[in-house]
Amino acid sequence: VVGLRRLRARDEEMYRRVGGVPTRPRIVSVLNDQVAPLLRAAYDDPLGRDLFRAAGGLAALAGICAYDADAQPLAQAHLFTALRLAKASGDRRFGGYVVSVLATQSLHLDNCRLTVQYAQSALRGAGPQLSPALIADLHAVAGKAYARMGDRAGCHAHLRQSEQTGVRINRANEPAEASYVQPGLLETQAAEALRRLGDLIGALPYAETSVASATDTHLRGQVHRYAGLALILAATGPGVDIDRAAHVAGMMLDRAEGMESARVHDRIGTVTTALRRHHRNAAAAAYLERVDDQGRTT
Repeated sequence: VVGLRRLRARDEEMYRRVGGVPTRPRIVSVLNDQVAPLLRAAYDDPLGRDLFRAAGGLAALAGICAYDADAQPLAQAHLFTALRLAKASGDRRFGGYVVSVLATQSLHLDNCRLTVQYAQSALRGAGPQLSPALIADLHAVAGKAYARMGDRAGCHAHLRQSEQTGVRINRANEPAEASYVQPGLLETQAAEALRRLGDLIGALPYAETSVASATDTHLRGQVHRYAGLALILAATGPGVDIDRAAHVAGMMLDRAEGMESARVHDRIGTVTTALRRHHRNAAAAAYLERVDDQGRTT
């Protein structure tokens, strides 16, 4: 059990550094060669529950890596396996976490109503067992879904809940899987939701705050934060904002170097598309030239 927990922590760090494409095969190998035989053996109840919980953590991470590699059916298969293991372990908080990942995937697939259903299911099903970080992130994801549906009231209500819960986060009491909710993540989510609503003035301070704390998170998180700020700046008007948007986008590229991730690739493509509208701006043109030189496409 201790060994599986360590493997999950190590592979999560690898995923954050280089992306889900190279990381998932390592996890699947462990699941097939080491974990599956263990799960077929017999144990007393406490040890069995611990084993199912540790195995579920690896299965969930395999699902995240598949999602990141844009292998969405495979991601769902891994995540539903993780849900079964969560049920077998009796850890409702972990089950809520897995449902939150399914909600994030649904949002990526633009199935906003299913995203809200998943978020509400996790909030109701795990209830008080959910940690503040997971509750705050679930509300943020639901807020982003409502923003995409154009429901301003629904979006704002969930963003308020996310912000109010976020102040109660105590890192020492959070489960290992919730470590992704690092300082500035909730602001990143809020900025994205408000940008989708067209509220660029409201989105900008959240994006600025998320970038200000970017050094406290891993490179993958930094990529998404710089991308979010660049998109807002590129949409607010000509001149200095476009210059800064291009500069921030360049910082995003610096941090994405070497990552094999469909999600990161998509993020860079979205920023690049936004800046192509300003190709006559010198800073934007320099960024676009760099993207083209690196062989990235949109």
